[in-house]
Amino acid sequence: MKIIIAGVGKVGSTLTRQLSASGYDITLIDVKQQVLEANVEKYDVMAVLGNCATMETLLQAGVNDADLLIAMTGADELNLLCSMTAHGINPNIHTIARICNPDYTDQVYKMQKTFALSLTVNPEKQAAIEIERLLKFPGFLKRDSFAKGRVEIVELRVDERSRLSNVALSELNRVIKCRVLVCAVLRRGDVVAPDGSFVLREGDRIFVTASTESLATLLDNLGIITKKVNHVMICGGGRVSYYLAQQLEKDGMTVRLIEKDPKHCEELAALLPKTEIINDDASNTFVLKRENLESCDALVTATGMDELNMIISLYGTKHGVSQVITKLGHMENGSMIDQLPIGSTIWPKDLCCNGIVRYIRAMHNQTGAAVSVHSIADGKAEAIEFHVEEKKPYCDKPLKNMKVKQNILVACITHGGVTELPGGDSVIREGDTVVVVTTRNDIIYKLDDIFEA
Repeated sequence: MKIIIAGVGKVGSTLTRQLSASGYDITLIDVKQQVLEANVEKYDVMAVLGNCATMETLLQAGVNDADLLIAMTGADELNLLCSMTAHGINPNIHTIARICNPDYTDQVYKMQKTFALSLTVNPEKQAAIEIERLLKFPGFLKRDSFAKGRVEIVELRVDERSRLSNVALSELNRVIKCRVLVCAVLRRGDVVAPDGSFVLREGDRIFVTASTESLATLLDNLGIITKKVNHVMICGGGRVSYYLAQQLEKDGMTVRLIEKDPKHCEELAALLPKTEIINDDASNTFVLKRENLESCDALVTATGMDELNMIISLYGTKHGVSQVITKLGHMENGSMIDQLPIGSTIWPKDLCCNGIVRYIRAMHNQTGAAVSVHSIADGKAEAIEFHVEEKKPYCDKPLKNMKVKQNILVACITHGGVTELPGGDSVIREGDTVVVVTTRNDIIYKLDDIFEA
């Protein structure tokens, strides 16, 4: 498949890394020579210097025979024009555009065909949705939903006081007294697909499959005290903060937002009537004390600087804030960040890339393609959801009689709205939803791919 990525910023670079590693034919377009050279040195890609919205540049990039254009520049208008121009040259091309300005949201949705868009993505809004989900269910570092919200894969850290420390997975249900499945463990930067003899240790990050109804029981039986979030402090007034505050207002939460730019504060105050907007510097500890940080139920650090977000989050953790969420955009060293007590980390670029990867895989297989794709364990594993649309050779046979490929786990099966954490006697039927977790390097395009031939 030939893919053109226009705009090689944070999201564009992440896509380049993921898609080039998967063997796709990638051509990059950007106006910065240095950015293109850096990516050509690291990955097996082609590069074109120029304005991605011009016919000349797109033709030079091979738009005539490209299968997909991904417009990821920092300007919504440029992304729209790029998509329309590409489609004008090649009517068969699929187009994905990054559209972040809230003013365009309804317009782009209603005029998707006019703009020749196959899919639009908004990393900032996706990040805000993920943060809201974490605030609604404090206690987890990350949550990914499957089967229309009936089942989730959640991330937990095993700390020195955890009831899971030094527990073998075969004894897990005795400790937590509810049915869950540990589908992956991240230990010292390495991902492990554990079996029953695997013993959890302090410092492990575990990824647990459970029905949504079991999540509260899981936290309660682990002794993780969760307090309903009513008061939230947000540091930074960017788009993530705007989208988040807008949603938290609807949820009835009290929101206090600190932003340094006075003009931007005025704009936010007009857009967010129920949010308390504070024009000050969130990196100033006096300001945080004055605004009663310690009395807040949650702290969200979402400035444009990763380092500042981490420092404020560290301060919030030290002063006893129950839930801390840190937005990160540029940092790449996950193992270093993993050692810092900065609560849950949100990576807008990764959330955005998950949706794009799912779309690309669906282009390979219009029937049986992944319904959703979630990167877990710092990108070292994937959780993939499939819908069994027709009767297949693997249907109605116990899993113990089927040979599943190495490093692939069937994490859950949903039959008619009832979720099952599978065992050897479980069967997959036509109409089921199936979630698999894989640590393999090859791509799983459809459910058939998980079984040995």
